[in-house]
Amino acid sequence: MNPLANPKGVKLLCELCQKPAYLQCTSCRVTYYCSEEHQKIDRIGIHDKICSLLLPLRTPLPLVSSEEERRHRQEQLLQRQKQMIDLTRTEGSKLLFEGEHESAVPAALQALRFSIAVYGLSSVELVPAYLVLGEASIGLGRLTQAEEYLSQARWTVLKTPDCDASIKSKMYRICGLLQAAKGNFSDALKNYANDIYHAALVSGPRHVKTSGGYFHMANVFFRKGQADIAHNIYAEVVNIWNTMLEKVVAVTAAVPSAVGDKDIAEDMLDEAQEAEAIQMLHAIYDLQQSNPSYGPANMMQLLHTLALLHCHMMGFSKSLEFTEEALKCCEELSADTAPLHELQSVLQSRLSAEVH
Repeated sequence: MNPLANPKGVKLLCELCQKPAYLQCTSCRVTYYCSEEHQKIDRIGIHDKICSLLLPLRTPLPLVSSEEERRHRQEQLLQRQKQMIDLTRTEGSKLLFEGEHESAVPAALQALRFSIAVYGLSSVELVPAYLVLGEASIGLGRLTQAEEYLSQARWTVLKTPDCDASIKSKMYRICGLLQAAKGNFSDALKNYANDIYHAALVSGPRHVKTSGGYFHMANVFFRKGQADIAHNIYAEVVNIWNTMLEKVVAVTAAVPSAVGDKDIAEDMLDEAQEAEAIQMLHAIYDLQQSNPSYGPANMMQLLHTLALLHCHMMGFSKSLEFTEEALKCCEELSADTAPLHELQSVLQSRLSAEVH
């Protein structure tokens, strides 16, 4: 933190609220705040991850004599801005899945600023940032503000006839969350159905990118008291993630006898998807572990999936716990235990290696 005496003619604005700023980040020296509170929120949300990256982005390009050199520097700047968009979008989404709604706001604001700088004010590339801001606002209980962000997102999508289906999918999902928060369950289900449809156009109906729509749809049915429908949809979500995680774990050589799928390389999980998997699968586990109607077969699949997830994320001790729980379910069902025993062996080896 560094107090500022704003020079005449220089308008310094807070990174979060765009009000006059009086504090400066002493590391990058190109970021300003109106208060210590906003500086703290920004630091926790995104600034610590991008502080060192901001200086070259916010420093005027030096004068050069060669047109070729100017073009080269502009191309470099553009690539850095696009990388920053990817980084801040992913971080904002990750924080949302972790339930850190306030911390997600600074990341989304950065994504929005860089998207505007690269693509302009009316581009559909701004929509993902509006959606993160909308979802964060829903999580914070600011439904009117969420509606404003979503209105901007919907208007931009409507003006873009060739808008990518993955963006439409995410837009419908957040609109569903807003309607669910308002208690409009029928409208929420319609939005989730549209989410699933557009996600399936891109990735297929049984892909992790489609599973979020199913998960939120199941939540609505559960809240409506239609538990049997909800349980069936939750089981489908688990099956989708189980298929994906088996491939991911195989590719990372956690299960030596598994055959790697070359096509899975492009589907390796990023931080946001890992956070989404943790959020969804643990929410289902918390809901179902004391629910006999979920059934031992479904529970075994859920436990196996959680074991794979934690194995992928190097949480070998937690993975082993879920594996052993799953084996107990197998005993009740007289089911094939070979895959679980194989995973158990790998996990025990990994834990033993960590000790030594």
